[in-house]
Amino acid sequence: MAVSAASPTSLPEDTLVAHLFEQANRPLHEATRERLAQAMLDWFTAGWAADGMPAAAALRTLGLSLMPGAGDAPLFGSAEAAFTPLAAGFVNAGIAHLREIDDAHRAAMLHPGVVAITPVLALAPSLGLTRERVARCVVAGYEVALRLGEALGARHAGLFHATATAGAVGAAAAAAMALGLPPRQLHHAMGIAATQAAGLWQLVDDDAHESKSLHPAFAVRNGITAAYAARAGMPGARAFFTGRRGMYAALSGEGPMSALDGGLDAPERLHTATIKAWPACAMLFTPLDAARALVDEHKLRAQDVQSMQVEIFPHALKIAGIDWPAKPAEASFCLRYLLAVLLEKGAVGIADTDAPDIDSPSLRALAARITVQPVERFQQGFPQRRPSRVGITLVDGRTLSAYRETRRGDPEDPFTWDGLQQRMRAFAPALDDAAAAALVHWCEGFMDAQNDGSAGAPSASLFGPSERSRD
Repeated sequence: MAVSAASPTSLPEDTLVAHLFEQANRPLHEATRERLAQAMLDWFTAGWAADGMPAAAALRTLGLSLMPGAGDAPLFGSAEAAFTPLAAGFVNAGIAHLREIDDAHRAAMLHPGVVAITPVLALAPSLGLTRERVARCVVAGYEVALRLGEALGARHAGLFHATATAGAVGAAAAAAMALGLPPRQLHHAMGIAATQAAGLWQLVDDDAHESKSLHPAFAVRNGITAAYAARAGMPGARAFFTGRRGMYAALSGEGPMSALDGGLDAPERLHTATIKAWPACAMLFTPLDAARALVDEHKLRAQDVQSMQVEIFPHALKIAGIDWPAKPAEASFCLRYLLAVLLEKGAVGIADTDAPDIDSPSLRALAARITVQPVERFQQGFPQRRPSRVGITLVDGRTLSAYRETRRGDPEDPFTWDGLQQRMRAFAPALDDAAAAALVHWCEGFMDAQNDGSAGAPSASLFGPSERSRD
């Protein structure tokens, strides 16, 4: 649907809404199609990786208790496509976030795929969305969540989980596009979702990491609900972001406000997301990448290391500052644990954060030789850069050092399609060859324009076997 550019006197929010529709009228370029396929494979990888966790079962029970009823949308861990879009959106968003491997973003400091893809795939079966429509809606969800997250900036991200705040508005935009709402109602949907945006990092301070997956779950539920509310004629705040009591003012925004409505000729924000190389909090990736480079280059073993010194940007430790995990949910947020595993095993696998051996004497002994120090000057490059330096002193007296500013999987160092498939098998070992091939084939379908008119809803079988069949 063509929409003219916003007038000079309009709000930045008006400009953003108009941009979404103008963007939806542009051709889907080959690079965007390929990046969308990667995002879809990343989303399914995250869901499959967490499907068998007790927390996934708890999310299924919770979602179906709160939002019961038959529908067409499948859940991770249920081969029967018999649930409502709200239930599927809530449950699948929570499950896809459990492992901390869903995609991320440097400047926005949130997980965009879980809030952009989840509502669209939950709505696709009942709405009969085509592949092209699915693509357009997902791109819009990424665009809104990431632009708002970038504008909110680091101060916001130190207090709020931006996946839950900016992400809720991104989910509303994706859902509103899926419902085919016109610009005015889409704007209302975003405004309604903004008034429901929340996600306090106090849960980290109070050792409640297990509830973090509820942030994207509620964001997607609220985003879908906001879109339906707007379709029903309910109004939303127009200046939901820039108003005196809007998100920027109320939620400690300090980033560049121009991210909201500037650079409209730039490629879709989808291209700026990071696909995660480690099963851990993305704040810890540069030291892990640096340490991995030293381990690989010098063929290091745990017994070779006398001590390790890590310098890191301070914001990382606001989110992932666990000194040593007291429970499995904290393992992904503890750099000393992750580095100790890397030194002992030469890698960090999904099992190391799923069932961490936090009482291991050898891991604890290694961790005792690791110091982590925040360096204020490293914060100057944040969030576009995540500076970290790792120094290792060997038992033979040699010293090694590696410095990283960007992460494996960032736009500057992306995965190949083959690399993403290898990552999928490593992060989701429950996938057999047939299921992996089916997932890859479905995601690859977005690369070919000839598939644009075909059904956009994935088969329920792609969401994994039901709990009953596993029992």
